[in-house]
Amino acid sequence: MPNEVVLVVEDSPTLMCVITDLLQDSGYIVLTAADGEQALEKADSELPSLILLDVILPGKNGFQVCRQLKGSPNTENIKIIMMTSKTQDSDRFWGLKQGADMYMTKPFDNDELLANIAKLL
Repeated sequence: MPNEVVLVVEDSPTLMCVITDLLQDSGYIVLTAADGEQALEKADSELPSLILLDVILPGKNGFQVCRQLKGSPNTENIKIIMMTSKTQDSDRFWGLKQGADMYMTKPFDNDELLANIAKLL
């Protein structure tokens, strides 16, 4: 797990800091993006091992970003965990339908998040 690169896509500065600190303390290299366009650019140029992707983002939402990433030969194999406060079954369905490997709801448990990342990597 250590030295794996994780891209955190989150528009909340507070939550971005919490997740970044958690991952760095666990040995991950963390990249960040605050919106969908930044996420697409960083994923394509940096090729992280995994992306933690918020659904509600400025500009392109997480569903659109996920679909584009999974539709591109350069990024299609990057693991994606969608993280959102959207808890409806239909949201989970659409997240997984767009290609997400996992769908977690906020608030999340730190140990569960780390276990899910480890499982996918």
